[in-house]
Amino acid sequence: MTISHLVTHSGGFHADELMSSVILTRLFPDAELMRTRSKDWITPASDRIIYDVGGSYDAEAQIFDHHQRGAPRRDDDQPYSSFGLIWKHYGMDYLAALDVPEEARETVYGSFDRGFVLPIDLVDNGELSPSVAGDLTGLTLPVLLESLKPVFDQTGPDAENEAFHLALGIARAFVEARINRSAAKQRAAALAEQAIADAGDGYVLELPMGMPFRPAVVKAGADHLLFVVAPRGKDWTIGGIRLNDDGFEQRADLPEAWAGLTNADLEGVSGVEGATFCHNARFIAAATSRDAILKMAQIAVEEALRVNPELVYTPAAE
Repeated sequence: MTISHLVTHSGGFHADELMSSVILTRLFPDAELMRTRSKDWITPASDRIIYDVGGSYDAEAQIFDHHQRGAPRRDDDQPYSSFGLIWKHYGMDYLAALDVPEEARETVYGSFDRGFVLPIDLVDNGELSPSVAGDLTGLTLPVLLESLKPVFDQTGPDAENEAFHLALGIARAFVEARINRSAAKQRAAALAEQAIADAGDGYVLELPMGMPFRPAVVKAGADHLLFVVAPRGKDWTIGGIRLNDDGFEQRADLPEAWAGLTNADLEGVSGVEGATFCHNARFIAAATSRDAILKMAQIAVEEALRVNPELVYTPAAE
């Protein structure tokens, strides 16, 4: 079967058919994207995929609309838009087309569905308002994409299609960035898990590079870890570990005496040659070498345990 046409409605556009188009144009790059309401085109045929128009949902017939009575809903009764339907049937193929490793696809698929697809489905069906973002309403993705529609006096024959394709490129950038970031988190998790194992009962996690690490720390139950060190360019950094995903409170702060100091001043106070910087909020510091940052880490751990003896870790007896 050869798909020669991707068919969606003409006129004004919304985030759901834009995002659907992102998926389908990646999978069928040679197909022509048709924006029309012509009955001839929105009638199912083997050479086309029809979405967000047509008044029917039939995956075998390759038509994916959600505006009709009895429109499809998820197992938890939340509604689909065309984006959710296209993602349901083509999402895994899309991840393969983006070279997401097979072992990571199921996790990435679910994460993207919950965090990106579902909100757009809800907004398109009127079950979630961008206004929940308060002052940031106008900066939500569905609103920004719709702001690319032609204004009232842009009445040229190609205005709507030109605007749609401009918005499509922007939508593609967001979708692919989100997928790439999600896949990267899976790669980071594997590296962080190994680093956690290598840290053993120590208080310092050493990573081979800067990367997302907190989910792996939480998953491993490594509550004894207080600080993280990693190379950054030619330098090394030490940072704290946040208590929660939201907020900035850390398991332990860097020493108060280091706050806001740089170079010779920080070297003098810390006693570590090569110490170059400590943020005034004491959540990150830097040094010129691994040896220097590990010395800073040792001092930071000793100070944290002195200030808060409850942080002292006693390994469970085997």
